[in-house]
Amino acid sequence: MSVRRCLPWPDPVLRRKAAPVDTITDDIRAIWADMIDTMEAMPGVGLAAPQIGISLRLAVVDASQARGQAIRMANPEILHASAVMRLHDEASPNLPGVHATIERPRAVTVRYLNADGAWEEREMVGLWSTSVQHQIDHLDGRMFFDRLSRVKRDMLLRRAQKAR
Repeated sequence: MSVRRCLPWPDPVLRRKAAPVDTITDDIRAIWADMIDTMEAMPGVGLAAPQIGISLRLAVVDASQARGQAIRMANPEILHASAVMRLHDEASPNLPGVHATIERPRAVTVRYLNADGAWEEREMVGLWSTSVQHQIDHLDGRMFFDRLSRVKRDMLLRRAQKAR
């Protein structure tokens, strides 16, 4: 497969809610393969299709130590989130050079269409949980910095502008 270019912020695709996927096809599997290649090349722990210019509700997540454990998800949705929160430093290849500490639930139960086209539920904890939540934000047209206060968000975007 191939490594795809990540869209630069503020491309409008990054602010649009992605369209649902009706059926898992070979084309969808090929997109996932490219997304995994792109995620590994960054390197990162997740990627959503809108980040590479594809406005479909597709995401991949691999927070494993050894790598090669990528979960392919279509139409992921959070069914349950823990009350216990976790802080993690987040960033995006769409806005290189900046990062911020974001608080999210430590664990989530997520439901998604898997690569076989079947609905699957999985509990994710720690970095897996953070990454899947981050990817779902991308699918909903949100960036990690949208979770910051207005002052912190504006400072981060100014730093990103200077970094370019």
